[in-house]
Amino acid sequence: MGINSESDISANIQIGPTDQGMVRIYVEGDGIDLPLDFDPEEAAEIAEELLAAAEAARDLSAPKSGKGKPRR
Repeated sequence: MGINSESDISANIQIGPTDQGMVRIYVEGDGIDLPLDFDPEEAAEIAEELLAAAEAARDLSAPKSGKGKPRR
């Protein structure tokens, strides 16, 4: 399964700090119980990648008229 493959699988995600100074991304769903721990620097890099992906997705779904809000 890749990024562009659709799925009927649903899951919950929680993100927060641990008491050990790590950032945990916790994924839970049918048959899935996946805690992923990252040091703060890695978590910041993941956050940057998420923001870049959100911007790219926003650009793909934006109207193609050439008018509208100027890009940042």
